Order: sequence, then C-alpha cells, then structure tokens
Amino acid sequence: MAQYFEVHPENPQQRLLKQAVTLLERGDIVAVPTDSSYALACHLDDKDAVDQLRRIRQVDEKHHLTLLCRDLSELANYARVDNKQYRLLKAATPGPYTFLLEATKEVPRRVSHPQRKTIGLRVPDHKVLLELLSLHGAPLLATTLIAPGETEALNDAQTIRERFEKQIAAVIDAGACPSQPTTVVDLTPMGSGDDPVVVRQGRGQLAVLGL
Repeated sequence: MAQYFEVHPENPQQRLLKQAVTLLERGDIVAVPTDSSYALACHLDDKDAVDQLRRIRQVDEKHHLTLLCRDLSELANYARVDNKQYRLLKAATPGPYTFLLEATKEVPRRVSHPQRKTIGLRVPDHKVLLELLSLHGAPLLATTLIAPGETEALNDAQTIRERFEKQIAAVIDAGACPSQPTTVVDLTPMGSGDDPVVVRQGRGQLAVLGL
C-alpha cells in the first residue's frame, strides 16, 4: 500500500520529504504535486524505475519524459541551450511549462527520445516540489499523471492513492493542484533559426513566451 505524506503547502515537513527522498533513491515511484496537476516521479539513473513509470502511464520510449529541475543552471547541465533559447527559458521559469530540448550526455540514453535525442525539461513553481528536489540533490524524471485511456490529468492526492496504491510507493499531499497539464513547447527548431513549436497548450500562457 502506498505511503501517504500529508505536508504543509508553504512549510512542508522536512522529515516527511526526506522519507519520500529515501523511497526515490531506493528506486521507487512517488506521486508529487506540481504547479500543473500531479506527476509521477522517479530517480533519473534507475532503469527499472523508468520502465515502471512508462508501464503505469502505458507509454513507450517515444513519449517524452520530463526532468524536473530546481533552476535554470541545473537544467543547463542536461540540455544544450543557446542564447535565444535561454532568454525564452528565463522568461517562463519557474512555471507550468515543459520544454523539449536536445539532451546532453548527462541524460541516460534510455530516457531521451530514441530518434531525436531530446528530453523534456521544466522548472516547477511549487514550494513542496522544489523542496523535495533540493533534498534529493538532483533532478527527478517525471511524467504528468494521466491515467491510461484518460485525457485529464489527476490532481487529487487521495484519488491517486486509491487508484495507484499497488503501483507506486507514496503520494505527497500538499493540497489540490491545478487540473491542467503543462504547456509543452519544442525549442529545438530554434537551433536552425525557426520558431518554437507548441506541442500542447496547457496551463502555461503562450504570451509569456511571445507565441
């Protein structure tokens, strides 16, 4: 049965978040709150955990997974970013956006897109999640928590626990999240002088990006 960590949204209890970090480092999957619905998260370098993440969502390796980063400097370790892309990232982070960028060698090949060698990256604007990332000391690999066969992202911790308690190790409950997923923008065309491509319009406003 999945553990249930009920934390304060503004002053999350370190003790509970450290327990969640221990589970993640052990190779488990944890449902985490974000600034745009819940996400399933796991340790970046754990192949079994990544496979389980994909099984729960019922997606293949061509579905972009996302690295949750603490800030832009951390993001730049895992993606190749030029000056134009950086300016756009700076305008929209932290926030409910996922950016597709070319992955660096710091990203294990099995988690980047098999043909395009790209990865989703984001800097969330959520106090509890940023605290968790800080305690973990590295990005987490994540995917929006949308149940197989459904289109709406899940945003209620209790519902998530009931539906996924045999597949995940824990749920962090910091109150209800927004029910919209992130806005996904592909920044790779900018490398050849083209405009960014909006892959999914979600909670993040396109006007912030000048799109």
